[in-house]
Amino acid sequence: MKTVQFKNVVMVASLVLGSAFMFSSCSKNDDNDNAKMYTVSGNASGSQMVPSVTGSGSATINGTYNSNTRVLTYTSNWTNLTGAPTMARFYSGASGTVGTQVGTDWSLGTGLSASGTTSSSVTLTADQAAQLLAGNMYYTYGTVAHSTGEVRGQLSATAQ
Repeated sequence: MKTVQFKNVVMVASLVLGSAFMFSSCSKNDDNDNAKMYTVSGNASGSQMVPSVTGSGSATINGTYNSNTRVLTYTSNWTNLTGAPTMARFYSGASGTVGTQVGTDWSLGTGLSASGTTSSSVTLTADQAAQLLAGNMYYTYGTVAHSTGEVRGQLSATAQ
């Protein structure tokens, strides 16, 4: 009888120790484990251009930024531009200043009009990511009438 009780105690102790070891050695290996996610947004207008542009055009951008992968994913809408956008791009630079282009021009497609939408993503360098998080990044849309930019919007990144 004592032998059976001893075996039961040993078996329960082994299960407890084995379970403790198994759970303590588990590790997730996911790119997002230590990532801080941000919501990115910004409203664009001609008055934010340097120098400012008069018109009724506007744009919005909404997306996310993953600090671990440094990927900024976004959807942007434009409306009431003087014509179809001929370019759109990101810049690093504070509000009211002329900045430096980040990455390449956005691929906007064909058959565009004065209003539309686009979605994509861009991988930022460490310096560009720091600029984004500090509020020193913006985007622009250019048209035939305003080739260097008709509307501009400063980006803000808010921790989720």
